[in-house]
Amino acid sequence: MRMPQVLSCRWKGPRRQRQAFTLIELVISSALMALVLTGAYACLNAGLSSQKAIEPRVDLLQSARISLDRLSADLRSACPLSRGAPFLGTHRLLGEVEADTLDFATHNYTPNRPGEGDYCETSYFLEKDPRTGQFTLFRRRNPTLAFNPLSGGVREELAAGLGGLRLEYYDGWDWFDSWGDPQAGSTKSELATPKSNMTGLPDAIRITLLFNPNSHPLAAHDLPEPTTETLLAFQTIVRLNLPSGGAGAGAGAGAASTPETPSAAPPGP
Repeated sequence: MRMPQVLSCRWKGPRRQRQAFTLIELVISSALMALVLTGAYACLNAGLSSQKAIEPRVDLLQSARISLDRLSADLRSACPLSRGAPFLGTHRLLGEVEADTLDFATHNYTPNRPGEGDYCETSYFLEKDPRTGQFTLFRRRNPTLAFNPLSGGVREELAAGLGGLRLEYYDGWDWFDSWGDPQAGSTKSELATPKSNMTGLPDAIRITLLFNPNSHPLAAHDLPEPTTETLLAFQTIVRLNLPSGGAGAGAGAGAASTPETPSAAPPGP
């Protein structure tokens, strides 16, 4: 017996079309991606350039802060030298650069060796680096009583890239560019003409450090050509802790700095 043939009918729905990017879409997406990458690179480059410009300034500010802090600490504990002028501030020029020198003694010293005390002969001066043409600030310290108090000891570098060092001295009445008699104790001494800035210790000192903003190696390397940017000036006034009644022995009758008012700033010129 012949079995009936069963016909199966399978329904087929609409055929799905395969989706893909067209050439126009690829071009537009590539252009957008290029714009995004270009903007990201520009932002990154701007950030790196800003960091390179700020880093030399940060190092410069740190050097100025440390130099002024050490100089101020030594001056607040200043005392007369053992020989010659008790306090000697010399105004000098190295070419067109102000490079004043300062020689004095201070009690701002911690003994490191047997036989030393808190007395230390100290000098501050600038010295030019023949390789770079920049000036470096040095501090000389000698904790022993030397026959020549203006020499000996060990010097240390405080800051590099300076454009000048200016020191001004206040006697209680006026400001002076120099202090002390460099020929004290000799026949060439100028004490025959009494001056308030020739003897004793000053009442206060105005310190001005000038820094070259392009002296940092990174700044000099990144500059495409020489620049005429002005020097950066850092200034402070330090009052010496002197005995009441005057700014050192023989410093003038008008110098009336007292320990009761050490924070009062002297008037400007």
